[in-house]
Amino acid sequence: MLLTIDVGNTNTVFGIYRGEKLLGSFRLSTTADRTSDELGMQILQYYSFRGLKPSETDAVIIASVVPPIMHTLVNAIRKYIGVMPLVVGKDVDTGLENRYDNPKEVGIDRLVNAVSAVKKYGTPLIIIDIGTATTFDVISKDGAYMGGAIFPGIRVAMEALFMKASKLPRVDIVRPEQAIGTSTVKSMQSGAVRGYAGAINGIVEEMLPEIEDAQNCTIIATGGMGRMMAEYCPIISEVDANLTLEGLRMIYENNKHKFARCRHKK
Repeated sequence: MLLTIDVGNTNTVFGIYRGEKLLGSFRLSTTADRTSDELGMQILQYYSFRGLKPSETDAVIIASVVPPIMHTLVNAIRKYIGVMPLVVGKDVDTGLENRYDNPKEVGIDRLVNAVSAVKKYGTPLIIIDIGTATTFDVISKDGAYMGGAIFPGIRVAMEALFMKASKLPRVDIVRPEQAIGTSTVKSMQSGAVRGYAGAINGIVEEMLPEIEDAQNCTIIATGGMGRMMAEYCPIISEVDANLTLEGLRMIYENNKHKFARCRHKK
């Protein structure tokens, strides 16, 4: 089995694969406050819940944008799974051509998403990862990472509004049926969801003229709020919640020789 781990700013997503089949996935909040023992026990609980044996895990691959948590996470994996994990960008490369001015500036999760999306959907592509931040990543017709855009996540924007405007409440992110809100809460919800949908559609529409063969460009949404926002963004053609986990699995398949040296080292 393969354990894939996507460490994001808000949540860490774990996926367990047997071959190409995803046996199950779960999320934990990303926090540096947990000890390696606490984290290890939570991982073991999920294995037990799914009726899986940690000893059958042959390899672990991690993509992380949160360096402070890595020491604890790696120790938890080594102690409780019995495998030395490999980290994308450090121990293994994505294999994707990166045309960013400074390739090291690109979040590794964005490149992992690109690996998965190219394999599954072809090129060209725009990948919209809607989470703590919303990232737009463009993959050229010849399969290279071109660059993209970064936009504040909808929850981050609404939390900032709550913190900075003393009379505005914290609200759930839902879309009222009417654009004209008849209460403060409905007005905030309408502005948040419709404004965000307009921003997504607008950014994509401005990117398309800069992409070769744009008429065949596939627009993919992923991330914690990808499916919800896709309902309000007709420009999005695909929703893929497991894009990052699938990308990690594919990178593992392309680097099995490196993983073979790391099995069961405690």
